[in-house]
Amino acid sequence: MGNKKTSEEEFASMNDIITKRHYEKEKKNQTCECHSSKEYIMNEHLLENSTLFKGLSSSEVRAILEETPHHVQCYDKGETIFHLMDEAARIGIVLEGCVQAQKSFANGSQVNVTSRFPGQMLGPAAAFSENRVYPCDVIALQPSTIMMFQREDMLRMMQKNLRVLQNFTTEISSSTYLLQQRLELFSYNGIAQRAAFWLLTQSRKSGQLTVALPESVTRWAMLMNVSRPSLHRELRRMDAEGLIRYVPHRIEIISPDGLEALLGT
Repeated sequence: MGNKKTSEEEFASMNDIITKRHYEKEKKNQTCECHSSKEYIMNEHLLENSTLFKGLSSSEVRAILEETPHHVQCYDKGETIFHLMDEAARIGIVLEGCVQAQKSFANGSQVNVTSRFPGQMLGPAAAFSENRVYPCDVIALQPSTIMMFQREDMLRMMQKNLRVLQNFTTEISSSTYLLQQRLELFSYNGIAQRAAFWLLTQSRKSGQLTVALPESVTRWAMLMNVSRPSLHRELRRMDAEGLIRYVPHRIEIISPDGLEALLGT
């Protein structure tokens, strides 16, 4: 395949410029190709801090990748990375961009199950599930670059490195826990209710009444499956009602009881 590169080509140095995203639409299948010309810089800290390689040094990550088959694939905005019910033979790490798992229903409604950002994994639970199929479509929300591993190669990697195995297990466990929280989140229909539930959950985790936003209101809106303008409007209303104090990058909970009342608890 023209999209596959050797480990030496991709990771001769974690500090060097290693690849360029350049999209060429094929007339037949309209897929994007990732070429080995030079445009974007792979930050060595990205993979070190990724969910799979966290706790390993850049040299350790490089050594693992040198002996583990993988390739880097580029996707255009709106392109499908994994299709619903396809065989879950691949596991990915987002290197650049943002992707989203989407579940569509017969009545035309759609739920954004989860979003993945640089350093996070794609498809680990599906690849090692009993059915081994992807339960959702995974779509690139913006031009994205993914490092792909075959399931068997990922399994061998975990067998050789205990840290990778521990990280993988933690990722699966954390994803299961977060999915349970998201199911409870989606049980609330109102945007204010979803915001209240999320804020109270984060406050209980930290023991603080000041909650840091997940990078931006846009990303927070994606996590809650609502539009950014609607969320922003509800936050301003909650601020005016004295429930919260909404400032850039953080929210201070003024009335925990008021937020609880929104949830009907």
